[in-house]
Amino acid sequence: MPKKKIKIEIDGQEFWGEEGKTIMQVAKDNGIEIPGLCHHPDFEVRANCRVCVVEIKGQNKLQTSCSTLAKEGMEIKTNSPKVKNSRDANLELIFAEHVEKCPTCVWRFECPLLRYAKKYNILVSRFPERKEKRKIYKFANAVEIDGSQCIDCRNCVDACAVLQNINYLEVKGKGINQEIKPTEKKDFHCILCGQCALHCPVSAAQEQTQWEEVEKLISDPEIITVAQVAPSIRVSIGENFDMPYGELVTENIVSSLKMLGFDYVFDVNFGADLTTVIEAEELLKRIKEGGEMPMYTSCCSGWVNYVEHYHPELIPNLTTSRSPQIHNGGAIKTYWADQMKIDPKKIRVVSVMPCTAKKYEAIRPEMKINGNFPVDNVITTREFSFMLKKNNIDLRKVKKRKADNPLGEYSGGGAIFGGSGGVMESALRTADAMLCVGEKSKIRKSRIEFKEVRGLENIKEAEVEIGGIKLKVAIVNGIGHVEKVIENQKKYDYIEVMACPGGCIGGGGQPIPTTEEIRKKRIAALYSHDKNLKIRKSSDNKKVIEVIKWIKDKGLGDKVLYTEYKKGGGY
Repeated sequence: MPKKKIKIEIDGQEFWGEEGKTIMQVAKDNGIEIPGLCHHPDFEVRANCRVCVVEIKGQNKLQTSCSTLAKEGMEIKTNSPKVKNSRDANLELIFAEHVEKCPTCVWRFECPLLRYAKKYNILVSRFPERKEKRKIYKFANAVEIDGSQCIDCRNCVDACAVLQNINYLEVKGKGINQEIKPTEKKDFHCILCGQCALHCPVSAAQEQTQWEEVEKLISDPEIITVAQVAPSIRVSIGENFDMPYGELVTENIVSSLKMLGFDYVFDVNFGADLTTVIEAEELLKRIKEGGEMPMYTSCCSGWVNYVEHYHPELIPNLTTSRSPQIHNGGAIKTYWADQMKIDPKKIRVVSVMPCTAKKYEAIRPEMKINGNFPVDNVITTREFSFMLKKNNIDLRKVKKRKADNPLGEYSGGGAIFGGSGGVMESALRTADAMLCVGEKSKIRKSRIEFKEVRGLENIKEAEVEIGGIKLKVAIVNGIGHVEKVIENQKKYDYIEVMACPGGCIGGGGQPIPTTEEIRKKRIAALYSHDKNLKIRKSSDNKKVIEVIKWIKDKGLGDKVLYTEYKKGGGY
């Protein structure tokens, strides 16, 4: 049922809005920006920063537009002298809380604080910096909380507690002495998902950057640098270049990486196809020959960290298949290196990932192949965007190029890995195709689409059939909902878990903002891409099958294709 329309006046002009929306929302719907820092649609409104104040006729006090509902007949001023004095003073005080580290900050080019300072002519150094001696808390090599940059919005705390149900971050102290710190409670662990960083408006919670190391690698003539790009990056990074949400920019990305100086660019979608085949094989083996059930996916590093710290009893249930970035890196340093006659020790693989937890996954010692890590560095979408803008590369204007072969071609099954349900659907497509091969009747065609596992519901359940075998499956969209599924896991055969809401398209290293509506547009773009590809099943990617055979024939299967996990995870 359509919501009732109301008419309000903003800065002397009349606008229509939906009843029940805030002043800020109605203004945004009508193309009017009211500045604000602390509000995020994933959380309840706190109205902490008070940058979004407006003046409402008939009310003596200024009101925060993010928390005040728009009502019929309201007359609102967004830039009156009273508003300007309050807003500007609040911004200046926020700058006093936030130690500027702009030259090396990966959010420099998208930073709302810098934009507001320029727009409203704010004196950023009017007040002395009061947090410059605050501590930086680092979690493994993935995420950090920089107390010297924190503006006390508490979004990181909500991301960790409300969204993810991890409760690792706490507010300690009161008033001007309050500070965000990791909890001292025993048995609480950060899973490195990076949702705190994704929801921080000023980059106080942020990834531990590796772009500096990557720049050094690129400039070293003795090293062969290879970049590999994750499935979800192609439908998200364009947002940082004023492109529509969900726009597919694969070939723009390849070209821009070459312009940065990478020698080769490969597509992790190829690695996703490889992961799919290995995972589908393992699923069928467990069903037919016995094994720990249900089988859980393991390509999400945040989920693996959660299992190792909170549910080590589930380690045998995790698929032993390596993740796409590790599979791809392994293929590069074995198969591709052999084909190119290159010493693997001279190759450096840099992953462009939507995820902060992938930074830690890359340095896990069990991932090594003959003493070499498959992946040497991991940069987030935000780091990649920063590198491009720092080098004056406009993603919109580059000449498009395809990824390098032989590890550039991929199927639709690999493409959908970036969204919740994508890993499950890709594996089901390939498992069904594998079962078709052994059938006497050649009438039945293997199934391509499993739409019942799609969507952004918190928990999706379905009964699917592959090759006459009925499977009960579950898909967990965000780690905050996983406990309910774990409690009832015996009723399932196969379970996908993604730590971040939406899956990788909502990963902790993605562009800011990332909201529910943005996640929907990104995932829709992945499925549209899948539908338009000639090959839609990973098992139909002949190059992937060739690479897997080569790896196994060389006796490298255990080192390149499979892995293991351990209680505590190593950090």
